[in-house]
Parts: sequence; C-alpha cells; structure tokens
Amino acid sequence: MLKDILSLTESINQEIAKINFGENPGELYEPIRYIMDLGGKRMRPLLVTLSYQLFHDDLGPVIQPAIAVEVFHNFTLMHDDIMDHAPLRRGKATVHTRWNNNIAILSGDVMLVKVYEMFMEVQDSQFKDVIRKFNRCAAEVCEGQQLDMNYERRLSVTVPEYLEMIRLKTAALLGFSTELGALLACASPQDQQLLKTFGTSVGIGFQLKDDLLDVYADQSKFGKQVGGDIIANKKTFLLIKALENATGEIRKALWAWMEKEEFDKEEKVLAVKGIYDQLGIKKLAEDKMNEYFQTGFEALKKINVDHTRKEKLLSFTEYLVNREK
Repeated sequence: MLKDILSLTESINQEIAKINFGENPGELYEPIRYIMDLGGKRMRPLLVTLSYQLFHDDLGPVIQPAIAVEVFHNFTLMHDDIMDHAPLRRGKATVHTRWNNNIAILSGDVMLVKVYEMFMEVQDSQFKDVIRKFNRCAAEVCEGQQLDMNYERRLSVTVPEYLEMIRLKTAALLGFSTELGALLACASPQDQQLLKTFGTSVGIGFQLKDDLLDVYADQSKFGKQVGGDIIANKKTFLLIKALENATGEIRKALWAWMEKEEFDKEEKVLAVKGIYDQLGIKKLAEDKMNEYFQTGFEALKKINVDHTRKEKLLSFTEYLVNREK
C-alpha cells in the first residue's frame, strides 16, 4: 500500500515540476522554484487525492487543486521563515536568507496568486464553495501564526490555548485538504464534514507527535537537533504541562533553566528532559496525541464507503503516526 503512496507522491512531484510560475524578473520567480523543489512529505496534496479516491478512482479533476494546496503551504512557510528569522528550511537556506526579506515577501505573494489561478481548474459548480472554504482556512492559518507569535511573549499559555493555536496554524490546512478531496468528489455534506474532522484531528495529533519527537527522537533518525524546542523555551504541550504540574524544587529547577540566558545546550536538554520524565510528561503527551488520532479514525470509520476504499488513506495516516522523524 505504501508503494502506491510513493507512486502518487512521485506523480505529484512531477506535476509540481511542470508548473510555470513565470520567468521575468528572475529574482521574483527563482525563489518560488527553489522552495517548491525543497521537497517535503507532500502530506497535504496526498490527503486531497487520497480523500478524493475514497469515492473515485480517476485523479484528473483533483491533481491541480491538490497541488494548489501544496503551493499555499509553501507560501506560508516562506513568510513564516521571515517572521521566525529561520536560517534553514529542510536543511537548505531559507528564501529570505538566500535572497532577502523583500524578495521572499513578494515571491510569496505571487505564490498565493498562483493558488487562486490553480483553483480555477475546478468545476464551475464547485468553484465558489472551494474558494469560500479555502479563504476561511487561509485566514485560520494566519490567526494561528499570530497566536503563536503572541504566545512567545507570554509567560504562561494554557493547554486549551495551545491546542487551539495548533488547530489553526497546522491542522486547519490538513482538515481543508481532506474536505477538499471529498468536495471535489461530490461526496455528501456529511462525508465532507467527517473528512474535515478526520484531517483536523489527525493534524493536531501530528503536531503533538512533532512536540514529542523534538524531545524523544533518535538523533540519528530525526534530521535536526533533538531538544530544539527546549533550548528555545518553546511553549509546546510538553512544557505547558510541565509548568502546570511541577511543584517545589522541580518547579524551581524548570524555571531556572528557562530563565538562563547562557547555558550549555546539551546540558539544558538533558536537565529539562529529566524533569519531563519525573513528571510523566511523555505519557501525558502521548495520551493527548492518541486521543486526537482516535477522534480522526472514528470519523473516517463513519464515512459511507466500503472499507477497502479507505485502506490507502489509513495506511498513509498510520505511516505518519508511527514515523520517527
């Protein structure tokens, strides 16, 4: 089954390579080709196509809208990297680092325009619905990014606040991806909503998985520095729960590490990870993650198609659930 997913991913990459974003001026269009060529899991266009394939075998009507979602995702990454002052993206220099902020902003704007152009490939009867749902999703992604930046300046963030932030910033686009596939397949409104619930729920689960991997991944498999969130005092589910549950000397030690401006990175990661272990934070995060995955899988079960048609989508999702990087 995963062989089919790899084949579908290759088809998506081939279609992405064919996109003509423009040629002149080169400074505007080269950064777009650069970020799109950096690759990635192509999770979002895969979710669009796999959701569509619950109802239909052909892929003709869904490929361009699916790739539009991937272009939008990369547009958000390009602008997020500017806001986060990020030097690297997938191991390569970010667009604003390789060129400059102004070029990254303008190239990103062109990508967003291209997204709308690609959505024009959908049937006229579906166009307004697709654009309305996409616009709501795009606004939610921006709301999530703003909340994430707000939380960086706050001393405390609650678990419900954090979960809502990741629902908006990360999971909303996955929910739109699965809903879009169902919409383009002319699925019933109920099945469209169930697929949106599936995508959104597993999207939150995936972000919680990322929080866990950042602390507990095998460094040789992870692909980036383990403990980066700890070093940056990033308010992930793990840190928020630790601050909620820590008392006495443990709480003092945790705050002392958070307040230090000069420290050995490896020492801080080991110390904070040790505090998480004392407080049972890993289990709490795994339980919350699995709660969202279960909600997603329950929604998928209710979709009114034969179970065999769900196997590809289930296989892909389970692969992502069990990943180690």
